[in-house]
Amino acid sequence: MEFNKLSDEEIRVIEKKGTERPFSGKFNDFYEKGIFTCRKCNTALYKSDSKFSSGCGWPSFDDNLEGAVKRVPDADGRRIEIVCNNCGGHLGHVFEGEGLTSKNTRHCVNSVSIDFEKEK
Repeated sequence: MEFNKLSDEEIRVIEKKGTERPFSGKFNDFYEKGIFTCRKCNTALYKSDSKFSSGCGWPSFDDNLEGAVKRVPDADGRRIEIVCNNCGGHLGHVFEGEGLTSKNTRHCVNSVSIDFEKEK
């Protein structure tokens, strides 16, 4: 499988499971209509209508497209990591039980891990 060329920062976050600084990502306060895709492999991950403002400093989604995101126990043993189900690229972490949306789920995603396709 061929992947997109990644910058050093994208490699640090997507392939080495890093985290971008809070409130620094281009998609944190971004609310256009469309689909968020994996920066590494272009797989559709999230619809824009699942994005919400959580105040945490990273793009937040309360639902992913079916089968697009995989949950895996984080190396720290306390959190659940989310990765692209197609390429395994690190997206961020998922949190449940915070009561921020009716789905009670927050996918906390690094902006550098995703791209955006505007609704036509």
